[in-house]
Amino acid sequence: MNENAAQAETAALLRRGLRIEYASLVWMAVEAIGAVAAGIFAGSLALLAFGGDSIIELASSAAVVDHLRAEGRGEGTVARTRGTERATLVLLFLLIPVIGLGAAYAYLSGVQPEPSTLGILIAIGSLVMMPVLWFEKRRIGKRANCFPIAVDATESATCFLMSAALMVSLVANFLWRLWWADYLATAAILVFLAREGVESLHSFRAERQKDVF
Repeated sequence: MNENAAQAETAALLRRGLRIEYASLVWMAVEAIGAVAAGIFAGSLALLAFGGDSIIELASSAAVVDHLRAEGRGEGTVARTRGTERATLVLLFLLIPVIGLGAAYAYLSGVQPEPSTLGILIAIGSLVMMPVLWFEKRRIGKRANCFPIAVDATESATCFLMSAALMVSLVANFLWRLWWADYLATAAILVFLAREGVESLHSFRAERQKDVF
């Protein structure tokens, strides 16, 4: 494949990547609003934690969209993209103690989350959507050598795993009234969030090093 053909293929992949990111933005907005609303009505810390992560991923997808649009216009927006990534990291690390302390307080106060049909529907939607977004972002990121999309693919994978943990707890509470499963799911989600935060921080530092050198 000659250089022009390779450039044309990369450009086509990035255009598809932009469409995938737009779809991701729409779904993450639905997921965030639905999970937070369901969490508030059901008193579910797991749903609220999941919704908080969805907001973080929404900001991350917005940063990737900004990057891809700038690439399509041939404009350099590295500083703006890094600024958005930095803000996303700060929000992610702030989310962990907020959710963790909230869950500890709720448990010690004897709060028992109610079953949530809306929460189950949100979890099902995420279980369906996330693998599609994950594999497609990973494929495009690898073939187009686009780091922002590749990182976003990892976040989609994490969201899929979190939605699986959330689904188990919601179904357990809905069918058998095992309200404490919500706290187990919250703990699992916090572990995913911490791992995602550390990996994102390492990736961010690596990219900053590239910017310097």
